[in-house]
Amino acid sequence: MPSVSYSDAVNDALERMDDLGYERGQGVDLANHGPMAAEALALLGQEDEVARWVGRYRKAMEHHGPPAARFALDGADESSWRQALGEIGRAGDWERLFVRELAEAHWREVLGRWWPRLLPGLFAGLTHGLIRTAHAVRGLYAAGDKPTPLQLTELARGLAYWAARYTELPGTPGLRGRHELSAAVATLPRATPDGPMGPDTARRRLEALGESPLYGSALGSLAPEQAPRLLSEMTLQFADVYLGHPEVYPVPLIHGVTAPAAVRILLPHLPQALHEPTLARVWQVQAAFLLAFTVDRREEGTDAWRSEVPELPPMDELGARAAEHGDEHVIKFTEACLREYALRPDPRYPAAAFAAQRRVTPLDAGGGVAGVRP
Repeated sequence: MPSVSYSDAVNDALERMDDLGYERGQGVDLANHGPMAAEALALLGQEDEVARWVGRYRKAMEHHGPPAARFALDGADESSWRQALGEIGRAGDWERLFVRELAEAHWREVLGRWWPRLLPGLFAGLTHGLIRTAHAVRGLYAAGDKPTPLQLTELARGLAYWAARYTELPGTPGLRGRHELSAAVATLPRATPDGPMGPDTARRRLEALGESPLYGSALGSLAPEQAPRLLSEMTLQFADVYLGHPEVYPVPLIHGVTAPAAVRILLPHLPQALHEPTLARVWQVQAAFLLAFTVDRREEGTDAWRSEVPELPPMDELGARAAEHGDEHVIKFTEACLREYALRPDPRYPAAAFAAQRRVTPLDAGGGVAGVRP
């Protein structure tokens, strides 16, 4: 039985990381994962480990400083805020805007107001704007009618990072087709790159998405479906994708699970009318992940993963193993997989979490990029 409550662990972590900026790394701009992973760790029943983990995380990689607010943004004036979308240099302005709005209205009202504005840029920061927002909302919901200032500020920062790294992918997705998710994935054109796969290759492939007619047609190939079922299909499909690609750099494809799992947290707090367009945007993001980071279907949809994970550890050990491992992506991925497994008990969820714990280098093993340490 933990000696620290979920709420106390989360608020303590937010206080310990309050001085960290939105991104980290020298010569790179990687998202600050601290608040997200600390909240996920607490939800995994590892509340007593959160404070120690924060100390480990802070030592692992230098963070950028908090951004200063420079020019005021007016949320009621589209000409004021729209031109600041995607401008990371305006992150401080975005944070000040959301802090002000959250002081004047309930957080659900602010979330519902900005969701349709930010939704087209869901890919922001490799979906970390969305995911940070979801972890903040889960903490606020747990706090009931007594959220702390730290928790409200964390939601402001999640939304601010989403706005400041706002990234629209080409095309307009919609649930207007006839395919179930697995069939829609099968229609996506995978292509061998001209050179070795790496971050630069993935970036070029993302930039070229709009040139692929098959990508464009795939955006409308998915059939309408109830949100809970489609989210389960999305997370399970990408747990399978993760297991089927041991050759791929082991972090980016994790977000094919954590992004829709984050949406599951948020949809109950959003108007019903926003559910279907949100699911369509998640499908667009998942299609982009597949086209950017894989070159073929490899071992997707097979049992080949059983050679890597011949025997799963007990379910109640996976959270403790994630805490010991310490990598922020592994923690968030393990929490998302176990949460999805509770709704749909398919062994690929815990297998994918265990595989990530093996593929991604532990937190204390030295520096590195995007959660992968040499």
